[in-house]
Amino acid sequence: MRITVRIDDSYEQKIKVIQQRTHLNTTDVIKQAIDLMYEKAELSAKEKNQKLIEMLAGTAKGPEDLSTTYKECLDQGWEEKHGIK
Repeated sequence: MRITVRIDDSYEQKIKVIQQRTHLNTTDVIKQAIDLMYEKAELSAKEKNQKLIEMLAGTAKGPEDLSTTYKECLDQGWEEKHGIK
């Protein structure tokens, strides 16, 4: 597959720095970046599914006072997931 991409100067500079440090060509840099993001996305989905299974099975671990601190737990989850502070 051939892909044409337009990137701004800051990303071009980042690619050049990566190439200098790794001695990889542009194609290999982009392939490795895609592999890293793919692994991260796949792992996250597996982790989310595992948590859901634990919750449904009643084996999920959480604070004993969850019934009174659930709002704080939800806020923390949103912060971690979306970077909201």
